[in-house]
Amino acid sequence: MSISIQTNVASLSAQFYIGQNQRFQSTAIQQLSSGYKINSSADDPAGLAVANQYAGEITQLTAGVQNAADGVSTLQIADGGISNIAQILGRLQTLASESASGTFQGNRTTVNNEFQGLLSEINRQAANIGLNTGGVNNTNLTVYTGGGSTQGNAQVTVNLSGANNAVDTTALGIATASVAGGGTGIGGNTINLNNTATTFLATTSQSFTFHENNGSGNQDLTITVSGGGGGLSGAQVISSLNNQLQAYGITASIGSNGAVQFGGSTAFTVSTVAAGTGPISATGSAINSANYSINAAAPAVTGSAETFTVQNAGGTYNVSLDATTGATQASALTAINSALSGSGIFAVKDTAGTGLTLQSASAFSITETALAGAGTGAFAGLGGQAVTVASNAASSTGNALAALTALTNAIGNLGLVQGQVGAGENKLQYATNLAQSQITNVSAAEAGIRDADVASAAANLTKAQVLQQTSLAALSQANSAPQAVLSLLKNL
Repeated sequence: MSISIQTNVASLSAQFYIGQNQRFQSTAIQQLSSGYKINSSADDPAGLAVANQYAGEITQLTAGVQNAADGVSTLQIADGGISNIAQILGRLQTLASESASGTFQGNRTTVNNEFQGLLSEINRQAANIGLNTGGVNNTNLTVYTGGGSTQGNAQVTVNLSGANNAVDTTALGIATASVAGGGTGIGGNTINLNNTATTFLATTSQSFTFHENNGSGNQDLTITVSGGGGGLSGAQVISSLNNQLQAYGITASIGSNGAVQFGGSTAFTVSTVAAGTGPISATGSAINSANYSINAAAPAVTGSAETFTVQNAGGTYNVSLDATTGATQASALTAINSALSGSGIFAVKDTAGTGLTLQSASAFSITETALAGAGTGAFAGLGGQAVTVASNAASSTGNALAALTALTNAIGNLGLVQGQVGAGENKLQYATNLAQSQITNVSAAEAGIRDADVASAAANLTKAQVLQQTSLAALSQANSAPQAVLSLLKNL
């Protein structure tokens, strides 16, 4: 090998390795300082791309866990509201049960006022938790949790849409429920007896004509309410009527519209004539609509007999009206009631007092089997006759009994919604567990690519420092090597 003073190859080599060792040392220091193995794209381009993909998944999953937590909170709020509504339904059942008893001695209007107030409270609470009909939570709730291979797999749905998943009174089927005492009002009457500023029948009176049969035979009653010099309050009018009617199984009360109404299982019709400041505003009449009923003409049979069959759950009863038993209204009433004895079906005079009405607290049917040969029969055509169905609202307990049925169904419906909400909470909790597991495992995968091995980096730093020192020593030796040439020139 030749000796040269122009090009110091050894120095150049030492300078190269000093640069390499400096970069090696800088890399080790950077890894130890940042904690990352990859601090720039040049460190590991392919690894960085994979690590960034993992980091994006972790970001989505972390946000998804928060979304799921928010969803669970929303459902827990709804769950708490539903539980409270369930308690209100329990109170409604208590009120309905009280009013449904025939022996209830309280004021059903007062009970119904609380009942209606609680129905309004259910609507308010349902709206507050977003589960009123069309409310913000009465929909298909979608929660993005991330971590799925498709958008669909990255979402959890809790279907609370539709009327079946709302908990307001409309959706629960109790919006029109009532526990007020029912009764039959006089047609055309508009007088409000609840108006405490009004007195009734001052210096006058008003009479009510009843035709009734409570199982003791037909009776015609005239019930008169007198106001005296100072008149009567609405409650006093009702009290006067009940004092006179209680022996006949008929009760008077104030309806939800404030008007006088009459009820009871007794077969009766009622009519009255307006009397100035009386509780009835116009001449009118009514039939006890708490009973199944059918109107018939007053028979005046002069030829062959009229026959018809009456049937109910208790059996079949045959009625025959001939020229004797069907000659007059009075004889027809006697014959019909005799034939129907024990059936729970009674014939009374109609509201005008000229015809007949057959009434029963239970369902019955009538079939005309033979028309009167001459004169007038009770029914004008052969075959089945149209019976008017009883109205629940016309009896003292009918509204409450109907309300109890509706409330039983409402509690069942509420339970279904509560089940949906609870299942939704569980679904979101399971989704949260999966997302947290994915975060842990994806983070581990990212760490394997990006995080620095501290032990290895520390060893590399020590190695780099030693190499740097040896490189500098070698450079010093390399730089001094050309001076050896001078020793060859000393003797020249």
